[in-house]
Amino acid sequence: MRIRSREEVARALDMPSCVEAVERAFAAYATGRAELPGIIHLEVPESGGEIHVKAGHLHGEPYYAVKVASGFYGLEPPAIDGLVLVFDARDGRPAALLLDGGLLTDVRTGAAGGVAARHLAPERVGTVAVIGTGAQARFQLDGLAVARPGFSLVRVWGRNPEHAERCVRDLRERPGLPEGCRFEVAPGVREAVEGAEVVITCTASRAPLLRAEWIAPGALVTAVGADGPDKQELEPAVLARADLLVVDSREQCARVGELHHALEAGLVPSAEAAVELGEICAGLRPGRTSPGQTIVCDLTGVGVQDVAAANLVMARLGEAEPEP
Repeated sequence: MRIRSREEVARALDMPSCVEAVERAFAAYATGRAELPGIIHLEVPESGGEIHVKAGHLHGEPYYAVKVASGFYGLEPPAIDGLVLVFDARDGRPAALLLDGGLLTDVRTGAAGGVAARHLAPERVGTVAVIGTGAQARFQLDGLAVARPGFSLVRVWGRNPEHAERCVRDLRERPGLPEGCRFEVAPGVREAVEGAEVVITCTASRAPLLRAEWIAPGALVTAVGADGPDKQELEPAVLARADLLVVDSREQCARVGELHHALEAGLVPSAEAAVELGEICAGLRPGRTSPGQTIVCDLTGVGVQDVAAANLVMARLGEAEPEP
């Protein structure tokens, strides 16, 4: 079994290729060509830690994978880490340990946002609102730039003004984002969101940050922060007022996502009211059908994304360094 470093994973995992791989994985999941067990959640309350274990297999792919990702948000700065165990799908033999420090999770989460934007964002995106200043504030824009490369203004809001300023400085120097794009710190969530064609929420919030009346008609709201039952970024009315509600997994989002809170509030009648992103990727259901549609996409992160990214890494590393 080979041990691969974060640097090796970074060289093998570019965003455009990951968007394509994750899109295929979503389609496989929606058409019964993937195995996806439930998530294991582990809390370490004395350190503000949360650990997620996700796994999956895409039929026909050479490897299946098990990922362990952790975030200790009680620390300053938060400690984010992770690793991926990759196994040979023919005989279960351990093939690689990716000591990626959470990078694979970051890239595949950004790629899922890119897939959502490809099918759900307006054709022309000028202004983007990013609520949150952590890693996903960067990676979600990487994914969006693959699908809608023409955006010209990004407004960033975060609870900590210093973190928001640092995020904006980083984005101005980040390769792959549109040339000439302006990046600004917004004084509040409302100011960030109003008039934006794409709104991305990527925080660890336990209380709603985004109100329905702030969202411009025809916008796409992509929410990626609620990956646990106590996390919430959107008030339930945001989902209730959407013309199209999309989730990465009905079953999972009904337990831990924004959909979970809307169901509890009685503002969405059932999980069946939502369309799975994979159904859209597979051509089974339509995505955006008109410029005026307001669309909400609830992304909690599913194991097939990790498997797709891990197989991409293994293929790239195998080409660079063949097995003996």
